[in-house]
Amino acid sequence: MRPAPTGWLCALAGVLACALWPPAAGLPGEECTFLQKMEMEHKECLQDTQLENETIGCSKMWDNLTCWPATPLGQVVVLNCPLIFTLFSTSQGLNVSRSCTEEGWTHLEPGPYHVACGFNDKEWSLDKHQQTKFYSSVKTGYTVGYSLSLAALLIAMAILSFFRKLHCTRNYIHMNLFTSFILRAVSVFIKDLALFHSGESDRCSSGSVGCKAAMVLFQYCVMANFFWLLVEGLYLHTLLAISFFSERKYFWGYILIGWGVPSTFTMIWTITKIHFREFGCWDTIDTSSWWIIKAPILISILVNFILFICIIRILVQKLRPSEVGKKNSSPYSRLTKSTLLLIPLFGVHYIMFAFFPDNFKAEVKLVFELIVGSFQGFVVAILYCFLNGEVQAELRRKWRCWRLQGVMGSNSKYQHSLGGSNGVTSSTQVSMLSRVSPGTRRSSSLQAEVSLL
Repeated sequence: MRPAPTGWLCALAGVLACALWPPAAGLPGEECTFLQKMEMEHKECLQDTQLENETIGCSKMWDNLTCWPATPLGQVVVLNCPLIFTLFSTSQGLNVSRSCTEEGWTHLEPGPYHVACGFNDKEWSLDKHQQTKFYSSVKTGYTVGYSLSLAALLIAMAILSFFRKLHCTRNYIHMNLFTSFILRAVSVFIKDLALFHSGESDRCSSGSVGCKAAMVLFQYCVMANFFWLLVEGLYLHTLLAISFFSERKYFWGYILIGWGVPSTFTMIWTITKIHFREFGCWDTIDTSSWWIIKAPILISILVNFILFICIIRILVQKLRPSEVGKKNSSPYSRLTKSTLLLIPLFGVHYIMFAFFPDNFKAEVKLVFELIVGSFQGFVVAILYCFLNGEVQAELRRKWRCWRLQGVMGSNSKYQHSLGGSNGVTSSTQVSMLSRVSPGTRRSSSLQAEVSLL
């Protein structure tokens, strides 16, 4: 009896990977354990076969899934279905058998493995096609989102860096947040390149150093992004809740929180992966080490949500009817605007699925966190740079200066006088920071921040 073709086992492993492996989640360790155990059984079976003496009957045989022991003529061997089929079939206690005849081993009874062990290959093939199509659409969606975010954030960073009058603690924090979004987008592209385009498709073998480094960078950038969202929440709450504080002193604390804390947890996660010699490209999320990354992110989401509620409460107190007595001004409309503007800045939308199990509404969660989350950087850049009143005023002022320099380039004295006058009349709150007292500077910062809300 000729053993089953090895292509059948490869097809089974392919179905396994496509059906149970969502993007960026990796092949779960249980499946790799089964495949590794099968490989060990294969080696043991071949070794035992070489040591055995030839006897009358059927010699030991490996059919790519099961090792059939040496058996005398006329005997029937009954074995349990391979453990890997427990991942596909809910049926328990199924068996397969072969008989030893003068012609050798008979065909598998009661049929091929997928029939005898309850594996419906037609249903799995359809499910594989649907999931592959879904995951491909998700990957396309978040690739577009991160590309738009990356372009918008790079322009926003150039604007905030180029205009010196926009340099202040508040905008420095925004720039660090923009940088974390940029690094997150870049790390996603690098991670996808390492996983899907460099031959790192075997999730059960030891991944390359480059692929593992890409995953370490990805985890760090994602965690840093969440912690800079937390810093934005801490800074705005401090502005609203504390009367006097040193922005410069607090800023270095924010730097430590935003970049230092994620690096610490990422190093611990990396050392843990190396110590336990975990398989694959370190892209699995079903191991206990995953909580080293997940727990700090969940805590940052929870704290930021609490800060969001506290800030909304403070804004409700500040938006009393007596303080919003302007025409066509409603405290409810301003509060609604404030809430909507703070949601992308604080990442409040992540709270919806943060504390649910990973397999709860997996498709909805993937769409929400991967696709919607990929556009967050784009939305933040639009709201807190391109629509920022200070940025717009500074751009208009520079544009007028450039136009005047072009029209009146021959009259430098007149140009200087007019430019100086124009700079005074259209200077923004940030341009006055270097000429006011610390208390007034903080008040100006608070006014500028709340004016967006």
